[in-house]
Amino acid sequence: MKVVWTPVAEGQLRAIHGYLSLTSALRAKRIVDRITMRSKQIAMYPNSGRKVPEVGLPQIREVIEAPYRIIYRIKPGQIDIIAVMHGAMKAPWSG
Repeated sequence: MKVVWTPVAEGQLRAIHGYLSLTSALRAKRIVDRITMRSKQIAMYPNSGRKVPEVGLPQIREVIEAPYRIIYRIKPGQIDIIAVMHGAMKAPWSG
């Protein structure tokens, strides 16, 4: 299945890289690589992630690449990565 990174998720990934690069460029690259590699798992097994607790919809799921949450939406023929956020952060839609 095709995986598409939304502009928001891409921006969040760039921000994670930028922040981590302040202390270690190598660590930043490794973490971003691990996050992006998870999209292969999502493409092969879209339902492998759990439902996002704050949303509760079966088509909105997440996988964890500690300490980050990769949140995605399953659509017919496509998966959209909609957010990449630190697990300690409160999701903007959770109120």
